[in-house]
Amino acid sequence: MSATLELLRAAQEGDRYYGRGVDPEDLYQLGCLGFLKAVQGFDFDYGTCFSTYAVPKIAGEIRRFLRDDGAVKVGRTMREQAQTLYTIRERLRQEAAALPRQPGLAVILVGDDPASAVYVRNKEKDCAQCGVRCLNHHLPAETTQQELLALVEDMNRREDVDGILVQLPLPEGLDSRAVLEAIRPEKDVDAFHPENVGRLMLGLPRFLPCTPAGVMALLRAYGISPAGKHCVVVGRSNIVGKPMALLLLAEDATVTVCHSRTPDLAEQCRRADILISAVGRRGLITSDMVKPGAVVVDVAMNRNEEGKLCGDVDFAAVAEKAAYITPVPGGVGPMTRAMLMENTISASRRRQHKED
Repeated sequence: MSATLELLRAAQEGDRYYGRGVDPEDLYQLGCLGFLKAVQGFDFDYGTCFSTYAVPKIAGEIRRFLRDDGAVKVGRTMREQAQTLYTIRERLRQEAAALPRQPGLAVILVGDDPASAVYVRNKEKDCAQCGVRCLNHHLPAETTQQELLALVEDMNRREDVDGILVQLPLPEGLDSRAVLEAIRPEKDVDAFHPENVGRLMLGLPRFLPCTPAGVMALLRAYGISPAGKHCVVVGRSNIVGKPMALLLLAEDATVTVCHSRTPDLAEQCRRADILISAVGRRGLITSDMVKPGAVVVDVAMNRNEEGKLCGDVDFAAVAEKAAYITPVPGGVGPMTRAMLMENTISASRRRQHKED
């Protein structure tokens, strides 16, 4: 604890720790991870995870997790593990470099939604880190259905494009379902096409849906096995809830899927060893809905009254009871993006080696 308290004091005094060899955009999250590991007895190289702007913010956040005597009052916060992400990205970079041709991902953005633009920039960054060529197509909001479908078909035909991602939501008036179904299944790296959904249901997946796969990767990174556990998934969307349940079942979990018509949602959640919420309703999961020692994974992305990102879970209150909990942002999101790269490189390998 002495190292942690020393760093907290340094932060209060305005001392600055300079990051070395770490992407500046990741420094804040890595710094939070470093502090959280420190207060819970884990070794961490502080010299590689602090920027000139991060320490004061981190110190304020971490104080919430310490009692006056310096002891930790919450379970472990499941941020993406820096080493795990680095290992995944490095493996993917090596796999991409070993292919005869550089993998290619076509990213299609229609309109000027600010959140979508941020997501696309993140994906461009991920492609650069993993050795994937990113072909970015930014279309105006006035784009017609026919024009968008024509672009998708062009990407379907191109040999240097292995994956196609259409950033959702699309502007009003465009049929997203028709667009997603127009993507060839072997290039559907989001795994939204009916053929890929069916293969997942049969236990024969070509690709794993990125967000559910990211959740599973995060659980593995922390040594949490769903086998034999009761997992409750709150939300039944085609993107997260339903495929999440299938992936948990494949790992021998007993799964309950809850939704807006579930009677006594709180009672169902209290039975969960692993609770995963993917509804999109701020404050939905409160402390009284979580049993002590549960693992809580927050997949949702909402905004609070101050416009800051938050999830479905009342983080501060639930963290008092949970053994592990993911924050928003910085929990599932980076793993989701890593799984997109995994699917893209897998698609390229299959196409270049003529695999099914």
